[in-house]
Amino acid sequence: MNEHYKFINTPLPYAYSAMEPYIDEKTMWLHHNRHLQTYIDNLNNTLSKYPEFQSWTLEELIMNVPSLPKDIQTAVNHNSGGVFNHQFYFANLANPAPLQPFGRLNEAIKNKFCNYASFQAQFKTAALSVFGSGYAWLVVNAIGQLDIITTGNQDTPFPLGMYPILNIDVWEHAYYLKHYNLRADYIDDWFHVVNWDNANRNYIRCFNMGQ
Repeated sequence: MNEHYKFINTPLPYAYSAMEPYIDEKTMWLHHNRHLQTYIDNLNNTLSKYPEFQSWTLEELIMNVPSLPKDIQTAVNHNSGGVFNHQFYFANLANPAPLQPFGRLNEAIKNKFCNYASFQAQFKTAALSVFGSGYAWLVVNAIGQLDIITTGNQDTPFPLGMYPILNIDVWEHAYYLKHYNLRADYIDDWFHVVNWDNANRNYIRCFNMGQ
């Protein structure tokens, strides 16, 4: 994806059917082509009358919402978060995928959660705990340790001083066509398509950036 306005919806690096049977093709198509596209369109429309902010990156917009004109703060917050969260979610899917984390991220998970099974259980509990719409995240917190957090709607970890490693979208549009109201089943299937290669890169990049 391009770094700043006008933002575009770049093609996924895999086919919409690539996550079958864990996430169905129609959900992936609607999620990317309709839901994400709407956030991109809304963000571009919001920024179209404010050229002074059109050079800002997505992360800069997210981090500096309070410094924007009040009449666009809510729209930028919702839509920049919606773009980032969806792009991040799609980037962290793969099929076939490694069965569990490896490398530096795996060591950090073992240090924090004892083992992968414990991490899975805690992450699933967090994802199930989101009331309504939102995300569960694996992040590096302000003191450089792994943590599991949740955010509502399209909020991101950045304003909390946290760096994202992995997220799961638990808005109903991410799973309802296949899993109906059974969020727990969707979470279990999502663990089969976690792109641990990319998550490990995210973790290493975090510390290379001076976290």
